[in-house]
Amino acid sequence: MQIKDLLARSYALLGEENMQTLHNTCAMVFGLGGVGGHCAEALARAGLKKLYLVDKDVVAESNINRQLIATVHSIGKPKTLLAKERLQAINPFIELVEIQAFYLPENPIPIPEDVDVVLDCIDTISAKIHIMQTCAARNIPMLSCMGMGNRTNPANITHTTLDKTQNDPLCKVMRKLAKERGIQNVHVIYSTEIPIKCNLSDTSNKATPGSLPFVPSVGGIHMAHAACEAVLKNRKWIIPKTIGKIQ
Repeated sequence: MQIKDLLARSYALLGEENMQTLHNTCAMVFGLGGVGGHCAEALARAGLKKLYLVDKDVVAESNINRQLIATVHSIGKPKTLLAKERLQAINPFIELVEIQAFYLPENPIPIPEDVDVVLDCIDTISAKIHIMQTCAARNIPMLSCMGMGNRTNPANITHTTLDKTQNDPLCKVMRKLAKERGIQNVHVIYSTEIPIKCNLSDTSNKATPGSLPFVPSVGGIHMAHAACEAVLKNRKWIIPKTIGKIQ
């Protein structure tokens, strides 16, 4: 068995040269939840050479309605381990690196030199802005996913730059922070749908957004598609720019 056998239909559409480009591409996926899990799997099925899988979380019961790796049999197991096992079974030619850690500005996860594109699929605002600044400082192409919770229609998901977003409370916060730090040209996947006011309270009384299987999954597919499209055309166009300093 060769990778061409597994990806014959992709070769039919993209051709030898484009597929070889994907086979030589390395991506780093931060977060393996509803968005990140689907993003990572799509990249593996696209034939990338290598994926860094970053997440410290374990599967919870509440993940089952939307997360690709979540089943009743995987509850309590590390998401990075589950993702690695699943992706290896899908594409045995891909190199997978597990990193069981949360990205925090005060303790950031280093982005290796071989990473061609970073995909931010996490929720923490301080981490998201720090990843943007780091990628800008190092000229690393990146995409960031915005809010996918409290929404019902995947048809409203699109790719644009952060400064052109609307209707998303997370985008509003991120636009403000990006402007304060002088960060520009941040490419995002986001939904134009006005979020429904529907929050649950978990055991810690923390507000948790509602979710459906349709929206985060499609958000992840959009992330993977945009990353591959950028790699095949010219990934430099998704490099964020900054005139500020990392704070």
